[in-house]
Amino acid sequence: MILWLWLCCCFPAAMGQPDSELMARYLEEKLMADYSVVEQVARRVPRQTRFLQRLETRPRMSEFSVKSTIISRYAFTTVSCTMVNSGSEAREAVFEMQIPAAAFISNFTMSIGNKTYYGEVTGKEKKHGTDDKTKTKKPPSPVNGRENGYETFKASVFIPRKMQANFLLHYEELLQRRLGKYEYMVSIRPQQLVGRLRVEVNILENSGIISLEVPPLRNSKNKGNGKAEGDVSPPPSTVIGQTKTLAKVTFSPNVVEQTKIARNGILGDFIVRYDVNRELSVGDVQILNGYFVHYFAPMDLPPLPKNVVFVLDSSASMVGTKLRQTKEALFTILQDLRPEDHFNIIGFSNRIKVWQQDRLVPVTPNNIRDAKKYIHNMSPTGGTNINSALQTGAKLLNDYIAQNNIDARSVSLIIFLTDGRPTVGETQSSKILSNTKDAIRDKFCLFTIGIGNDVDYKLLERMALENCGMVRHFQEDEDAASHLKGFYDEIGTPVLSDIRIDYPEGDVEQVTQNFFPNYFNGSEIIIAGKLINRTSDSLHVEVTASNSKKYILLKTDVAIDLPSTNDIRAVPGLEDGRGDQNYIERAWSYLTIKELLNSRLKSNDNQEREYLTEKGKSMALAYNFVTPFTYLKMREAGLHSEPPHEELISPSTDGIGEKLQSLQGHKAPPGIRRQQDKQRIKISKTSADGDPHFVIDFPSSKFSVCFNIDGEPGDILRLVSDHKESGVTVNGQLIGAPAPPNGHKKHRTYFNTITILSNKPERSYLEITPTRIILDDGERLILSCDRNAVVRSSSLEVSISANSNITVTIRDTISFVILIHRYKKPAPYQKDHLGFYISNSKGLSSDSHGLLGQFLSHEVKLLRESLNVNQQQVGQNQTEALQPNFTNTLKVKGRLVPVVWKQRRIYNGQQQVDCWFAKNNADKLIDGSYKDYLASHPFDTGIGPGTINSL
Repeated sequence: MILWLWLCCCFPAAMGQPDSELMARYLEEKLMADYSVVEQVARRVPRQTRFLQRLETRPRMSEFSVKSTIISRYAFTTVSCTMVNSGSEAREAVFEMQIPAAAFISNFTMSIGNKTYYGEVTGKEKKHGTDDKTKTKKPPSPVNGRENGYETFKASVFIPRKMQANFLLHYEELLQRRLGKYEYMVSIRPQQLVGRLRVEVNILENSGIISLEVPPLRNSKNKGNGKAEGDVSPPPSTVIGQTKTLAKVTFSPNVVEQTKIARNGILGDFIVRYDVNRELSVGDVQILNGYFVHYFAPMDLPPLPKNVVFVLDSSASMVGTKLRQTKEALFTILQDLRPEDHFNIIGFSNRIKVWQQDRLVPVTPNNIRDAKKYIHNMSPTGGTNINSALQTGAKLLNDYIAQNNIDARSVSLIIFLTDGRPTVGETQSSKILSNTKDAIRDKFCLFTIGIGNDVDYKLLERMALENCGMVRHFQEDEDAASHLKGFYDEIGTPVLSDIRIDYPEGDVEQVTQNFFPNYFNGSEIIIAGKLINRTSDSLHVEVTASNSKKYILLKTDVAIDLPSTNDIRAVPGLEDGRGDQNYIERAWSYLTIKELLNSRLKSNDNQEREYLTEKGKSMALAYNFVTPFTYLKMREAGLHSEPPHEELISPSTDGIGEKLQSLQGHKAPPGIRRQQDKQRIKISKTSADGDPHFVIDFPSSKFSVCFNIDGEPGDILRLVSDHKESGVTVNGQLIGAPAPPNGHKKHRTYFNTITILSNKPERSYLEITPTRIILDDGERLILSCDRNAVVRSSSLEVSISANSNITVTIRDTISFVILIHRYKKPAPYQKDHLGFYISNSKGLSSDSHGLLGQFLSHEVKLLRESLNVNQQQVGQNQTEALQPNFTNTLKVKGRLVPVVWKQRRIYNGQQQVDCWFAKNNADKLIDGSYKDYLASHPFDTGIGPGTINSL
């Protein structure tokens, strides 16, 4: 009664319609305090009549919360919802939640009054009933039919009068990287204002979070395009917190803020996009309690050439918006093709129309213009002959590959789009599948796109899976043009082909797919498996791939923690004693089940399908996943069970930032066996290393000569100059450091950058520093010096031994070795630097020059000159040459150079060299003077003193 009077004072009838914000605040404060208040407000507020009348006919949602924890791309999501029936009779409540189609539900619990029902994951039999003791109108299950990669989970119950129902849904997914970002989505569609609405997303990525964004809420009209138009700010009430490895995003709009977003309740997707730090290496390998997961997504790779055939449905059903949007998307896609690409277009209905008969055309302005005209003139008519269209496209691409001298590492693909089912020609799905597979013959990939509700999604999905492609499905009322463009962007930039990731057979088992025909820029390859020997110190990883004209081999040893401290307890959905399992194991099980599903979908053998079904069912039951092999069966937990508590099931990230170790290809710690690195590098003594100290080896004379060059910081020295003949030039740039205490020098200098240039048979260069290597032969490739790797092309090979050395081989006749000197705790006079060694000079000409190159094809003589007698020629092994009564001289191209006997250490101090030392900055030993060997820039290809010939 007091409450009613208070309401009368706040909202007097004479005032007419009250302020909507004031009423919204009141609802927010009182919604949970007194469920009958809404009925009373409804009688007093005509402005809210339609909304509140709808509330009177159904239970209202008093709370909706989502809590997600993402650990190294693996997401655990818990959705909690409370519905209240404030009416005088039982009413039906429908809990509905859109979840990603790729996600697996791991648990569902609901409580109605004092009764609790829990979901039990049960294996599907050929026939089973719905023995369900709950009073649900229908068992909770994902609704068939996908909305652009999402499915709808729905459960309906009758709530007794004046009571409430609580729903708790758990699902898990492994986030996929697209267009350079991971995207996590939460569907918020309560269809009414909610008293308490909250979304919380916690992200842990120990490799480092380098970008984080929360775009505006995405509704059904722009769902899936991945791009926000206009306002790009986060939704109101969004709070973002971030450290290097952790991020927390919350969205908790009050009722007032909800009404500003949508008057009748939020209807959209809350999205978090992020990416992690990575580099070109074997990737991010994480190991925990006998399981490993391997993320591979290299950066900064040049794109491969494409040979692409677009096969577009132009049947009568495409009339109107669908064909118009398809044309708009193709106009943009054609504009994005690269000059090295080749393409053709096929339109199909009853008839098959090929734009350019029997060929693919290069990307030129004229060809793009003509292709746009062809697409513009396409008109919808006739039926849908899917089989003939694909046969024509496959033959066109096969003939082009066979008859033309195409780049062996270019990527060929068909992009196929339709809005319907086959109605003309071959209409049996099994025949279309077999015909398509026979036509493609594993030579290229098929990517399929379906638009609308009439499309045969299963046919498109299987065609893509059987031919190494992907499938996308868009709704008719969505923005098909942006969808098509977004999908093309995903596959439009292939950067690697034939990727294979290997681990020692005796060390791992049950490894998921480890061969991938293509890697597209902005995506990610994920492999997981089990360790056989859990007491091993390390796991060896090798990645091989092709990149345009280069062959790449990356390898490393990943250290394994013993004992492991990476346990993460209380994983969602594992209440029955299995909470000791970890996120890496669940990622492995997730990937394995996905592969079993794909294998079952592709198989035509009934016995094999049965085997795959049973194996998938067994694994889904073991990990409590609702999959096509299993279903959720509701059981009553008891008459007086406590309502489910979200916090008991959601994993905690407290302390994980300190405990979780992301092993990004770290080298094995001391003591770990690394057999592949046992081979010593065989190189000559001819080198420039240290401060810098030069050594020239003369094998036929059986002695070595050494000298120093006291340059200035920033000087670029020509080490080898043979640009006119062999096409090879090597330059080294100096950096400075203070002199050691009590030293005789004013400063020290070291080589910080070595540049190797070659113009035969193709122009290319290498820029090497102690931390990275840039290889550019028309396509730029960046490699890290702290990862083992091999990159090979037709005339060049670069082999990296992590943090040790780089071997560069040119045409198998010229080899250089660059040693890496890095200090953990450098003194002020110590700088990270490089040493340059010549391993094989057979391919260099006799006219080679430079501080080292001028001696490679010339011999010098050692002379002894007595103070009282004529000079005599001696050898290094004649000890009288060392007697005080003699002075020792080198004869170099007619010049006499005084020398003294010295000892030097090279190869990081591992080998001692006895040499004749020439003083005074190698005066008279080298042609010209020191200044004649200064290059104007790192790419200066001068071939002799005073000569400059830039690449």
